[in-house]
Amino acid sequence: MRVVVDFDLCESNAVCMGIAPEVFEVRDDDFLYVLQEEPGEALRPQVVEAAARCPKQAITIEG
Repeated sequence: MRVVVDFDLCESNAVCMGIAPEVFEVRDDDFLYVLQEEPGEALRPQVVEAAARCPKQAITIEG
């Protein structure tokens, strides 16, 4: 699985970070960082939920 973020859509509201902090992080500069572009399958449920709950639908999952 590969996490892809459309940073043109992303508002860095940290909803994804609240769901999957191992994968997403909004830092003090108010930008979203993807900590693991290819997280393990154990994190799939959280990543799928983060993508589904993203207010701007900026997160997609490949694979």
